[in-house]
Amino acid sequence: MKVVICGAGIAGLALANRISTLGGEVVLLERAPGPRKQGYMIDFFGPGYDAAELMGLVPAIEAVAYHIAEANFVDEHGRRRAAVRPTQFTTGPLLNIMRPDLEHVLREQLPPEVDLRFGTGPTAVTDHGDGVRITLDDGTELEADLLAGADGIHSTVRRMVFGDEARFFRYLGFHTAAFSFDSPNIHAAVQDRACLTDTTGRQMGFYALGDERVVAFGVHRTPNPALPDDARAAVLDAYRGLGWVVPEALDRCPPPSEIYYDQVAQIEMPSWSTGRVVLLGDACSAVSLVAGQGASLGIAGAYLLADQLARSPSIGHALARYEELWRPVAEEKQQVGRAGARTFVPETALQLQMRRAVLRMSRLPLINRRVTTALAGKTTSLRAKLHQAGATPQLTGAELSRGRHA
Repeated sequence: MKVVICGAGIAGLALANRISTLGGEVVLLERAPGPRKQGYMIDFFGPGYDAAELMGLVPAIEAVAYHIAEANFVDEHGRRRAAVRPTQFTTGPLLNIMRPDLEHVLREQLPPEVDLRFGTGPTAVTDHGDGVRITLDDGTELEADLLAGADGIHSTVRRMVFGDEARFFRYLGFHTAAFSFDSPNIHAAVQDRACLTDTTGRQMGFYALGDERVVAFGVHRTPNPALPDDARAAVLDAYRGLGWVVPEALDRCPPPSEIYYDQVAQIEMPSWSTGRVVLLGDACSAVSLVAGQGASLGIAGAYLLADQLARSPSIGHALARYEELWRPVAEEKQQVGRAGARTFVPETALQLQMRRAVLRMSRLPLINRRVTTALAGKTTSLRAKLHQAGATPQLTGAELSRGRHA
């Protein structure tokens, strides 16, 4: 089986790894000229951790992970007003890792047979029933058994094959940004915590990395989903006036090309595949920053898709079964995100006080379980999904070959 994957982000890299390991031929396309350096810290747990463990990636991820003991909400003087521990969101293992570092691990662990191409992407897709032709922007044509779109919330594959983004895009009312810089002062103030401003309408947070490096991330409410022409100017405008260390962070804000900036949104689709084209990760079921766990769901969904391609009697059957198994998981997390959007960044002082009270009470076991479910959703096990699918964790290349038949 030959699979062309568009998007060398977390989901695309995981799918390429798994399919190639199982004996398939993979071409992995990434429109960016090289690996992206922008991104923010993620709490990596749940089904994605299961997949990483089954793929033997956990030691490499642990080697670049950070220990975040607590997330503190602080006032304009840096005084703690409320706190939450990352471990409250799961009873299983949890790793704090920068998104670019997770991509680096996945990229470094790709089998050498994977044909990874940066600086190129599709301009046309032709599904001819027993295969698919992908025309690239350099004029190259690729023939494959399957095209997988793992190219994110603004997916090119989705637009070309399924229709305009507006049909599937649900804006949740926020923009988000992240950038990194050097600051001994902020690094010392943050230490091994995540520190977020305890503010209404907008919120800026900070993580300390190695060598006095700091990551700043922000979320602010805006009714206009349109992205700005100048990300740096938008960041300065959105977060100007916040106290504590925010003024220094804004002074050190880098050029627009070094800033991650996007809408906080979800993608909702009636079907994740058509013919010989399938979508995965944020391209078909983005859960949003509010719900979190997008990286975990991307890796686990990719693992499950590869598993179904390996053992199903046809590609069509594999794609249908993948969606049947994974859509309920993604939709539940999307529901959590939509519910959380109302209080993610409080609009009023009263809502701010209520969030403080809830976070304080979340230290109590019974209330903690309820808060965790409200913020993170139900616990999902990839191993349970594989068992439901009649799968075993370890597959062989011969099993993948059985999925070649249309």
